[in-house]
Amino acid sequence: MEDTIAATLAFLREAERLKDVMRSGRTSRGRPESTAEHSWRLCLMVMVFARDLPGIDLSRLLRICIVHDLGEALSGDVPATDQTPDDGRAARERADLERLAAPLPAGIRSEILSLAAEYEAGKTPEAQLAKGFDKLETLLQHTQGANGPGFDYAFNLDYGRARTDAHPLLAAIRERIDAATRARIGDSAAQE
Repeated sequence: MEDTIAATLAFLREAERLKDVMRSGRTSRGRPESTAEHSWRLCLMVMVFARDLPGIDLSRLLRICIVHDLGEALSGDVPATDQTPDDGRAARERADLERLAAPLPAGIRSEILSLAAEYEAGKTPEAQLAKGFDKLETLLQHTQGANGPGFDYAFNLDYGRARTDAHPLLAAIRERIDAATRARIGDSAAQE
C-alpha cells in the first residue's frame, strides 16, 4: 500500500506540470490559459451537457477528457495554427504520457494509456464526443478571451469542423459559438 501511494503521488507531482503548460488562447482577463484549465472546463462542459447525451458512458467520457492532453505536461502544447499532420506530435505526446504514467501501478497506468489511445483513435462514441467537445471548449475560450491584436478568429470558423459536426448536440453548440466568433471578427475589424 505504501509503495502504491508513493508511486501515485510521484505521478500526480509530475502531472501538476500541466498547470504551467500555456496555450495560445487567453482568459477573459488576458492571462494565457493553461492546458489544465482547458481540461477542467472541457470536463465541466461535458458534465453540464450530459443530459443531452443518452446512451453515452459519462464516466468513460469524463475520464477520456481528463487524460486527453496529459502528455502535454512534459513537452507542452502546440497551437492548432502550428499543427501539421506529420509533425510527430501524437507520437511525442504518447511517449511523454508513457513516461509520466510510468510510476503508477500497472492497472491505473494501463487504464490511462488505454483512455488516451481511445481518444487518439477517435472510434468510440465517447472518444468522438471528447474530440468534439475539446474543439468546442477551445473555440468558446477564443470567443471570450482577451486575445491580442491580430488574433486569427477566422481560423476558428473551420477549426475542428469534422469533429463538431459528428453529433447533433455538438453541431448545435458549434452554431452558437460560431455566431460569437463572427461577432468577434466584426469587433476586431471595427477596431482596426
